[in-house]
Amino acid sequence: MRVVALISGGKDSCYNMMQCVAAGHQIVALANLRPAENTGQTDELDSYMYQTVGHHAIDLYADALDLPLYRGFIKGTSVNTGKVYTTCHEDEVEDLYHLLKLVKDKEGVEGVSVGAILSDYQRVRVEDVCRRLDLQPLAYLWHRNQELLLKEMISSNIQAIIIKVAAFGLDPDKHLGKTLDQMEPYLLELSEKYGVHVCGEGGEYETFTLDCPLFKKKIVVDSAKVVVHSADAFAPVAYLHFLKLHLENKGDSSDTFMVNSCSCEVHCNDDIFPSSEEEEPQKNIPVMWRSLKHNPLDFTKMFGRSGRSLSGYQWFSGITAHFLPSEGRNAQEAAREAFSSLQANMTSEGLKLKDIILVHLYMKSMKDFNVINSVYVTEFDLCPPARVCVETLLPDGVLFCIDCLAHKYDVAVDDVLRDEKLVMHVQSISHWAPASIGPYSQSIKVGDVLYCAGQIALVPCTMQLVSGGVRTEAVVSLRHVERVLQAMSQKTALHHVITASCYVTDSKHIPIARSIWQKKLRECKKVEDSETNHEVTAVCGLLTVVVIPHLPRDAAIEWHVTAVVDDPLQRKHFAMKMLSEGFQIECEFVESSSASCASISVHLSLISPSTSHLDLDGPLHDLVAMFRQAVEKLSEDCRASPLSFRAFFKEGVFDAEALQTGLREYLEKYLGEKTPALILVPVVDLPGKEVIHITCWLS
Repeated sequence: MRVVALISGGKDSCYNMMQCVAAGHQIVALANLRPAENTGQTDELDSYMYQTVGHHAIDLYADALDLPLYRGFIKGTSVNTGKVYTTCHEDEVEDLYHLLKLVKDKEGVEGVSVGAILSDYQRVRVEDVCRRLDLQPLAYLWHRNQELLLKEMISSNIQAIIIKVAAFGLDPDKHLGKTLDQMEPYLLELSEKYGVHVCGEGGEYETFTLDCPLFKKKIVVDSAKVVVHSADAFAPVAYLHFLKLHLENKGDSSDTFMVNSCSCEVHCNDDIFPSSEEEEPQKNIPVMWRSLKHNPLDFTKMFGRSGRSLSGYQWFSGITAHFLPSEGRNAQEAAREAFSSLQANMTSEGLKLKDIILVHLYMKSMKDFNVINSVYVTEFDLCPPARVCVETLLPDGVLFCIDCLAHKYDVAVDDVLRDEKLVMHVQSISHWAPASIGPYSQSIKVGDVLYCAGQIALVPCTMQLVSGGVRTEAVVSLRHVERVLQAMSQKTALHHVITASCYVTDSKHIPIARSIWQKKLRECKKVEDSETNHEVTAVCGLLTVVVIPHLPRDAAIEWHVTAVVDDPLQRKHFAMKMLSEGFQIECEFVESSSASCASISVHLSLISPSTSHLDLDGPLHDLVAMFRQAVEKLSEDCRASPLSFRAFFKEGVFDAEALQTGLREYLEKYLGEKTPALILVPVVDLPGKEVIHITCWLS
């Protein structure tokens, strides 16, 4: 890919250029914005977006790298400072747009090198500019561990000096002009004592790169003066103003270009074996309703909705795209009609598509993914909902079926801001986790709940599926889940998950998925125990594993989780079971320690039928009755309502239409106005002897 590098002169923009070259991209141009000459601020501009200290020396980069340098002036200011950026002509972001548009027109670039590490403010704005110009942002430093990153930069021969200090413990007289390797021990000490960002991501310091392996010539500082911006007794702010610099040829002894190996891909050598209690997948046992009918789901009767919870949540289900080629219309028309139906139903409830925070997209065939996505992308704005997308056993004539969770953002209750919606929609290619280059967000946080998108094992820097088989895929995709959780809320980990679904494409993968999940949870608990010394066991999320025909990119496994930023040690949990006419019903319940939400899991397992024809009416009655018991066990201060009742069932075992009718009848009988949205998902297989597995979300 032909890439333009955004450069500030700092270490991060230089090291990201090195990462781009290591990834096989070609840096063909440099771009930089500097203070406008009429501002009177010739050195340091008070900008949310750009490092400007040291900008006088940027012209030397063109010769040092032997690349064309495009420079523009920062004419705007920080006008639109919200979490989501929308075009604002007076904003300094528009100066970047015009500069990159010029570079694209002149150089034919396809990508932009961005040195962002932690700043969502900068990332969101660069991504917005790139989206408008159809450029791919490349941010290989994004969310990297800062201590490791600094060591990497030093070991990769980035020769950078400190040119600005602005933090407690950093002294202009002692530290300005010092190199990274000279400063590293002290920066680590400051981080340990005061929480200083080792790479300066909190604005503690800024750097200027004099040399790196990409440079053909190195920059030499002949003279400079210290300018004190603020003589604060505790945290003085000062910077170096370069008076004279020159370039020197590096000669044949120039540094070897060395970048540490990519951290994206892992090779799973873990000793992960199914535990002894894991059973081999069972053969399908023909179990039919007494009527012996065998009708598929009637998707003309699938639409449903839950009531609106006290916290403003509502679930919509059964939004179906009906499509038969013989009817003379195309798949796009069927998809648009389905979204029109969703919009109409949401409008009737006073909601808009932008209020959706989570979508489940069940497809008849993954071959239709691009067609459906082309319509899907037009329905959502810059902050699309999180999404999980899988192929499942839908009947002929059904293109896809959608269910979704919406939340109406109410500004204030008792003058307190509640349930603010935070969106993570990272579109930059990095080493962190897969970019959301499709119309979905990696995660959306409302209140203390994190609604995540499904994750498959894409290598983040290549966006290709990892090699190595299902175990490697399981580990890598679960690592993506962990990184998204941590990026959304710093101390959030897997043990904060309250409900998890794992989709696999082969029954043999069920025990592998379960074993890796348990292993990762044990690792989280060990870390938690070492930090807290609690004897109480954390209550972790309920895991559902189902077998479906296909996943995006032909992945073998996909994880989908919802997590809560709470105290897992204080969660409420219980389990119960009962026998019912040749079946066993088991139920588990987890309520968050904040009492804001809960998850219920109920599954129906065939014990050992004496006949292949069983009456499921009794077991279904008992299953829903047990579910109602679980709902009634919510703590008194929990205001959560049952919103979704997702029934995964083994295809070909039941009369699906009668199953649908029976579940709806008993839910309405036992829960009345609190009846959740019913979602039926036919699957290839379930663990052990399970024939139905229910997951319910309460919020």
